[in-house]
Order: sequence, then structure tokens, then C-alpha cells
Amino acid sequence: MKRLVRWLLVLLVLSGLGYAAVTPVQNYLAKRNQVVWRTDKVAQGNIKSMVNSTGSVKPKLTVAVGAFVSGPVIELHAEFNQEVAKGDLLAKIDPQLYLANVSRDEASLQNRIADVDRVQALLQQAKNDEKRAIALKAEDASFIAQAEMDKYKFARLSLEAQLKSAITAVSQAQATLETSKTNLGYTEIRATFDGMIIDRKIDPGQTVAASFQTPELFKIAPDMRKEMYIHASVDEADIGLIKSAQREHYPVSFTVDAYPDELFEGHIFEVRLNSTTMQNVVTYPVIVSAPNPDLKLLPGMTASISFQVANRDQVIKIPNTALRFYPDAKHVRSEDLPILEGRVEKASDGNEDAQQSEKSMSAVERAQLRKERDRRHVWVQDGTKLRAVEVLTGLGDSHHTELVRGELQVGDLLVTGIQATKPGQSR
Repeated sequence: MKRLVRWLLVLLVLSGLGYAAVTPVQNYLAKRNQVVWRTDKVAQGNIKSMVNSTGSVKPKLTVAVGAFVSGPVIELHAEFNQEVAKGDLLAKIDPQLYLANVSRDEASLQNRIADVDRVQALLQQAKNDEKRAIALKAEDASFIAQAEMDKYKFARLSLEAQLKSAITAVSQAQATLETSKTNLGYTEIRATFDGMIIDRKIDPGQTVAASFQTPELFKIAPDMRKEMYIHASVDEADIGLIKSAQREHYPVSFTVDAYPDELFEGHIFEVRLNSTTMQNVVTYPVIVSAPNPDLKLLPGMTASISFQVANRDQVIKIPNTALRFYPDAKHVRSEDLPILEGRVEKASDGNEDAQQSEKSMSAVERAQLRKERDRRHVWVQDGTKLRAVEVLTGLGDSHHTELVRGELQVGDLLVTGIQATKPGQSR
């Protein structure tokens, strides 16, 4: 009996010792396998919303300088990238034919003037003859027959008409001479604006043929040091934001590959209405004006543009990683499981059925649906599980989104993911 009691005591002691040893081991294993969450804080600060696009750098204005007359180029006074002033001589076409035309037309003009003098002399003689005939007839009507009087009269009238024709011929000859002189002047190709030559399409000795169309010889870009234009294409979904940004005079920043570390700034100059449709995507051209005092922006450069379309000062903002986080059901409180189930259901019917369903909605329903998309959930740690917090979001940038409404305070930790385990470590 005593031995049985002794064994029972031993078993009782051993059981106590075993229980005392198992509990710390269980606690250790539970702590070792516990999920370690990656978190980020709710902060307060400014948010600037951007619309990104790409564009091409172009001069504010490109003027094509051509040739109005034909002939070989005998002089070339302009080179690529040369800055010229209005009226500067750029090139010269052989003027020999046009000099000859001027000489010919000057001689023709002198001939016409001499013809006027000749007709005036004949007219004066006809007038004198008519006056003498009238005087004789007045003295005695039988001296000159009426037929003779008619000859004197109509001879005068004919010469008066010839004089008018001769004077008109002088005007015609003068106009022809002016045309020849103008064509001679066109043999000198001169700059029509102050600017920089960005393209030259002729070489010395090349023959210019301007018979059918005006050949383009030079391209001049005025005011390249003052400003350049960046032509961007913006999606129709963002064009309303761009017009609002233009009214608010928000700045535009951009970079070019030639200077990847330098940030350029400009402003929205114009939103043009000539839309372009490509593969069912509608875009509108937006013109950005940017200063270019150092001539770093060159025609044809590709610009990566960021339009600031909105700005919020000192708002509570949520990390975007917290909005994108989607936990597993096993890590979520039972009360919040319906939220996950609803999101799974929406995700499962997403694709074509959901798109078709949205297309069948009325405009009011679509607008309401899009408003509901701003209603989101973020997750905070509640003991060993995660608790959902409903938030209404607003303006966003690449890192944070504005909190419009929700039970969050600055400094709250939001779950953004699971921390990666080290090699050999388990949860």
C-alpha cells in the first residue's frame, strides 16, 4: 500500500514537472511561429496629384524659307545652327537671266515712253490742222468741203485714242519692269525672322527649280532661347484635370534624356481641341511652354512630363501600400471575414461580366459606382489577428492617398505586408 502511494506521488510530481515544461515550450513555439507584419504609419503632409505623359520638344515657331525663282545657287552664307537676323542674306541664286530681263524691260519701257512722245506730236499736228480748217470754213464755207472737215476731226480723235493706248502701254511696261526687278531681288534668299537655322537643305552649286512649287531651302526657329514648346498627348480621361490645372496655373515639370539629372519646369500654354483616335484611345494635344535660356532643349527631344493637377496641404495621408494590401482569411478576425468574401466575389466576377454590367448601367449608376470605388479598407493589428478599418480616400500621389473620412489618426500603424523570414527561421 505504501509502495502504491509512493508511486502515485512520483507520478504526480512527474506530471507537474511535465506540465510546467510544456507550457513554456508551447509559448515559445507560438511566439516563434507568430506572423510579423510589415507596417507603415499614417502621416500628415502635402499631396500633389500628377498626370504623367510624354511629349516632343519643338520650337515655338518654325519658318520655312524657300526660293521663288529658279537657278543654280552661287553663294551660301548660312550654316546649320547659325543665328540670323531678319533681312540677313542666306544664299544667292545666279542672277544673270534676271539681270537680262531687267535690261530688256527697261529698254521696252523707254520705247513705250518714246512712242507716247511720237503720238503726242502727231496729235498736236492733227489739232492744228483741224483748227486751220475750221478757220477757213468760217471765212468762206466753200473753201473746204464737209468731207474734208470730217477727216480732220476723226484724225484728231484717232490720235487721242492712240495716245491713251500708248500711255497704257507705258504702265504695262513699267509693271513688267517691276516684276523683273522683283524676280531679280528674289535671287537673294534672306531671313524673314530673327532666329536660328535648324535645317539647311541646299548646297553651293545646287540648282533650285521653282517651276511647280516653292522649294524649301532653310528652316528658321525664332526665339529658341526665349522659350520652347513641348507637344504632349494626354488621354481623354485626364484632359479635364489638365484644363483645371491650366486654370489654377499649376506648374509642369519634365525631364529629357540628354540631361537625366536636371528637372525642367514650364506651364500649360494651350489645350488643343483636335483630338486623335488610335486603337479606340482618344488623346488631346497639350502644349507646354518652357524657358530655354541655355539652349539645352533642342528640337526633337523626348520629354517625360508630369502635370500637377491638384494640391492638398496638411492632410492626413495613408500609404498606398496599405491600400493595396490584401490579407489571407486565416489572419483576419471572424467579424471582418465578410469583407474579404465580398472582395473575392467582386474579383471573381470582374473581367468581362463586370465590364459588361457596368456598360449596361445608367449614367447615374455609373457615377455612383465610381464614387463607391473611393471607399476602401485598410488593416491594423488587433492582437494576433487583423482588423479592418473602412476609409474614404481622396487625392493621391505615387506614395500616399488623402484620407477624407475614417477612424484613423496620425501615427497609427497600418499593415502593408508580411515581413520576410530569415533563412532557417519559421513562423
